[in-house]
Amino acid sequence: MCGIVGIIGHEDAAPLIVEALKRLEYRGYDSAGVATLHDGQIDRRRAPGKLRNLSAVLAREPLPGIIGIGHTRWATHGAATENNAHPHASDRVAVVHNGIIENFRELREELTAKGHVFLTETDTEVTVHLVTDNLRAGMDPVAAAQAAVKRFEGAFALVIMFRGDEDLLIGARRGSPLAVGHGDGEMYFGSDAFALAPFTNRVTYLEEGDLAVLRRSGATIYDSADRIVTRPVAITQAGAALVDKGNHRHFMAKEIYEQPEVLGHTLVAYVNAVNESIALPGPAIDWKSVSRLTMVACGTSSIATNIAQYWFEQLARLPSGTDIASEFRYRDAVLTKGGLSLFVSQSGETADTLAALKHARAEGQIIASVVNVAESSMARESDAVFPTHAGPEIGVASTKAFTCQLGVLASLAIAAGRDRGALSREAEARLTRRLLEVPRLIGEALKQEAVIAAIAQEIAKARDVLFMGRGLAYPVAMEGALKLKEISYIHAEGYAAGELKHGPIALIDENVPVVVIAPHDALFEKTVSNMQEVMARGGKVVLISDRKGHELAGDKVWMRIEVPQCDPVFAPLVCAVPVQLLAYYTALAKGTDVDQPRNLAKSVTVE
Repeated sequence: MCGIVGIIGHEDAAPLIVEALKRLEYRGYDSAGVATLHDGQIDRRRAPGKLRNLSAVLAREPLPGIIGIGHTRWATHGAATENNAHPHASDRVAVVHNGIIENFRELREELTAKGHVFLTETDTEVTVHLVTDNLRAGMDPVAAAQAAVKRFEGAFALVIMFRGDEDLLIGARRGSPLAVGHGDGEMYFGSDAFALAPFTNRVTYLEEGDLAVLRRSGATIYDSADRIVTRPVAITQAGAALVDKGNHRHFMAKEIYEQPEVLGHTLVAYVNAVNESIALPGPAIDWKSVSRLTMVACGTSSIATNIAQYWFEQLARLPSGTDIASEFRYRDAVLTKGGLSLFVSQSGETADTLAALKHARAEGQIIASVVNVAESSMARESDAVFPTHAGPEIGVASTKAFTCQLGVLASLAIAAGRDRGALSREAEARLTRRLLEVPRLIGEALKQEAVIAAIAQEIAKARDVLFMGRGLAYPVAMEGALKLKEISYIHAEGYAAGELKHGPIALIDENVPVVVIAPHDALFEKTVSNMQEVMARGGKVVLISDRKGHELAGDKVWMRIEVPQCDPVFAPLVCAVPVQLLAYYTALAKGTDVDQPRNLAKSVTVE
């Protein structure tokens, strides 16, 4: 969600900060701001809405200064107004902050009693006043920051700039990511390496509880006990060029069309095409000794784990379950001895999933993660890391990250089945061959774009849309509904087809389109039977199936989307494409903000 950038440089910082913040737009935000020191004094510019609004303010009122901090805010406490936008400042300090200070009310009351006057509705403002209070008590900036951080409860990353010192920025992290960039006589803070890529490829990832003091000469890092520590400098692979849309109207469209390529890149890392076998990277997992697999994720990543549950149980005969990360700890799940907990996240920084990971580790579980950012917090805290190779995903609604996650999870399930003796060598080879066909099949499915765009014109007229499927198609129905809700703002729900008659069928009439995901597999006839129940009640069915499925479905289907025939095991990857395109073109028809839908953020780093 919120993005942070800090620069100690040799030229005006504000324009550089704004450009770096543009690289963090994918996180989602609703206001932005920059603060610099000019002649030793704090000055700032802020604006609600998109970064272009902040750029317009800076064009009217330039902000000089070679040291500065910037922020894109996703509102938690307080509305998305200029007054609530970061940086927050007093006469002594300016602060940008990502996360939530959970005990801000108590701190606010304490500081108000001391005479501090609060001007915003945000939790962040207490950081400004507490550091200022410590400075007034005679502490130096480092001690003032350290003392303040110890008082804060919650998950946060923050960067502090001090009046009168053009060679000092202090940053701290607890639960939210923060990276240090090393330049030539210049130093940087950033929410991630992607933001810092135009300036440097040498990055230090702060660890939990770290506080970093940046000067042009370098960084001094303190751990949570205020001991000076050394953290490694990594050479990051984050691309230095600002990601663009290419020939596409939106990032989401570009990323949908990138799926054959990026899924291919991902599979290359897991599949030995010569031997037709799975070769997992990194530390080996002893699948034979795993007593139970627990998968945890949020949003679209959670839907990926729902699909993977079928794979692990059917292909590996491994008892498996999947949990929504925000509920996992509070459900107090029974985690068996010898269990493996697998966490799936595009960013590797999702707060709920990261908290669930730490809970599982405390319960003695083996920890593995599937992430798109190899240097992320989740990856660094895992025993085994299985990276996807989707590249930066800018659109808030996940597309290519989802299919790459499925590619990794399918590879893991095949490897587990082989190692546990549930799959023969011949079965592994067959499944590996079929998996390697999927990028090509996705390319075939993308050719249905014009058909899907026409159907979307009709879907856009609906107030409610239902999606349904059986077996592996059921989670795809949930993903289709989620995508439509996310970017078109149409109410949609995904159901197991057999459950329709247990309640949801009451919603069916001629105004409710029903999207049926039904590749021709062992469950096809049962799904068609449920589809007939819908059509008998006036429901308008959009059928997503392969050629054979369409031939057998009858002539009462309202509209049809054809996907290529594929191994039923991997049909979710292929069928994901039409539901993504259907959501995309429906959103276009409704005129919504496809890449940055309202109220949503790309990387959710608060609970």
